[in-house]
Amino acid sequence: MPVEPLSQKEVEDRLAELPGWSLDGDRLTRSYRLGSHFAATAMVVHIAQVQEELDHHSDLTLGYNSVSLSVHTHSAGGAVTEKDFELARRVEDLAPGHGAH
Repeated sequence: MPVEPLSQKEVEDRLAELPGWSLDGDRLTRSYRLGSHFAATAMVVHIAQVQEELDHHSDLTLGYNSVSLSVHTHSAGGAVTEKDFELARRVEDLAPGHGAH
């Protein structure tokens, strides 16, 4: 079943439930600052596991002590869909302190 793009209002409503996440062009984005490079690397591994479970993958950037994500749904023409928000919620759940900056 094809995944439908969300309307601008649906995106805004869902973003209100995910502090720290924002819309950058046609992508959901979020950055996390962690206590060390090891903690950031460990978070990338956990995110990769979630992405495999969901069969939905973001662009991930690992910095010294930071992790940034950028995601949209290629099969929906590069639009934001419910799949992107499911990934965002799952990442928030595993983030240290549930959304530490």
